[in-house]
Amino acid sequence: MGYDGLLDLNQSQDYNRLTHPTSDFITMVLLLKTVSELRSQLETYRQTSGGTVGLVPTMGALHQGHLSLIERASAENSLVVVSIFVNPLQFAPTEDLGNYPRQLEQDLELCESRGIDVVFAPTPEEMGSKGDTGALNDTTTVIPPQNMTGVLCGRYRPGHFTGVATIVTKLLNLVQPNRAYFGQKDAQQLAIIRRLAQDLDIPGEIISCPIVRAASGLALSSRNQYLTESETEQASKIYRSLQQAKLAFTRGEINATALTNLVKQELTATEEFKIQYVELVDLFSLQSLEQIQQTGLLAIAVYLGSTRLIDNIVLQKRQPIIAIDGPAGAGKSTVTRALAHQLGLLYLDTGAMYRAVTWLVQSSGIAIDDHQAIADLLQDLDLKLISPSSVDLPTIVQINGQDVTKAIRTSEVTAKVSAIAAQAGVREKLVAMQQQWGEQGGLIAEGRDIGTNVFPNAELKIFLTATAAERARRRLSDLQAQGINDLDLQQLEQDIQRRDKQDSNRAIAPLKKADEAIELITDNMSIDEVISTIIDLYNR
Repeated sequence: MGYDGLLDLNQSQDYNRLTHPTSDFITMVLLLKTVSELRSQLETYRQTSGGTVGLVPTMGALHQGHLSLIERASAENSLVVVSIFVNPLQFAPTEDLGNYPRQLEQDLELCESRGIDVVFAPTPEEMGSKGDTGALNDTTTVIPPQNMTGVLCGRYRPGHFTGVATIVTKLLNLVQPNRAYFGQKDAQQLAIIRRLAQDLDIPGEIISCPIVRAASGLALSSRNQYLTESETEQASKIYRSLQQAKLAFTRGEINATALTNLVKQELTATEEFKIQYVELVDLFSLQSLEQIQQTGLLAIAVYLGSTRLIDNIVLQKRQPIIAIDGPAGAGKSTVTRALAHQLGLLYLDTGAMYRAVTWLVQSSGIAIDDHQAIADLLQDLDLKLISPSSVDLPTIVQINGQDVTKAIRTSEVTAKVSAIAAQAGVREKLVAMQQQWGEQGGLIAEGRDIGTNVFPNAELKIFLTATAAERARRRLSDLQAQGINDLDLQQLEQDIQRRDKQDSNRAIAPLKKADEAIELITDNMSIDEVISTIIDLYNR
């Protein structure tokens, strides 16, 4: 049966899939092609489930970059809609609308393999967007600020971002997602969509996801399919040129002309490149910068043969962030505390944050399952973490001006912290706080999704792990040191394997290695060796 046949699923199956997203039907993606079908399915879902909805807008020809957005959306939402629509309104008459890769069957298979619930693949007629940018005069459009659309790519693609903004606004209006996911590779598009969502009071979060690159450094793009083998090899120089500028920036160069010239010098050495622009702009307003005060977006567009490629890099004046992820029992907490102490970084003790909230809920007399009351309680939360004077001491925690360092480590708090941490409202609040601290840099954090979700732009990402057998041996040794001797090593190993599977398949914040994370398998390493290795990576 072709994927079009999925529209013939009987209503009870559709209903069961969308109201019970953990059922066996989760493996079968539901393909919708009309606005009325999409609205009907989402209305049914929202009437029967309190879960969140994520939207991943794409033009199809899915690659690992798209899949990283899809995987993050799946980790953070109960139901995910992936739209596949090659938008005619963003193509000029002379551009590659007719040749743009279309592979719906393959895209659906990829979505299905990632457990996606709904794919919305309308026709141009269904979206009211026949023609190209020339048709913008014949339909109601969303026109973003000219000072954002007339720079960078917009200078060479008139009407493009009006076409993008119009269709993205339609999708946001149709799906009304709690979160919508966009890639940082299209940095100008991302900034414009953030602005239109703000200006038009569109609810829900606009989530930025990091660029996914090939091993060569080439940013993944559907248009990479146009490149020959030789051009693909040459294209890696684009990222290399941006890295040259980043290196100069880390050494103190903040002047826009100097940084952009470094990129140009690297590329002009290869005659196949035709540079369209290399510019340094503000990350959010897209206005030109003469110098980097705090943050700058170094953006580039080039032609390689007949293929137009874009890329960018964010340059930030801040101390680095270290993100350490890995399975339970890998020694993350011990290593992270020691690194924070030795490097003079703040240890962002996320576990202590969830404990503090649990203590606050209990102290306020609120029932653990009263999600709305807990969310209201956290509206004006004042939570502070202070580094202790010794690596052996716990992080000092203050909540609403009260020191709760000892109070949050009682058995009563321990018994309820998992239930509190599982609440989407609590997680959203604390992740937002963590990211706010991260704006200044100079911190280190550990968990399951620190590098993939909390700090996707962390300068150093480590995936700290060890075999289940090694972690079981370490656990056995720790327990025996506490005088607990009636233990079965094989059972401990099975428990760890079960926990790994559980953590990797969590609906919220699953354990996942970031694409650019450095994996450290620590079976034959002492803690001091692990710490020394990470410090060496940090100093590089």
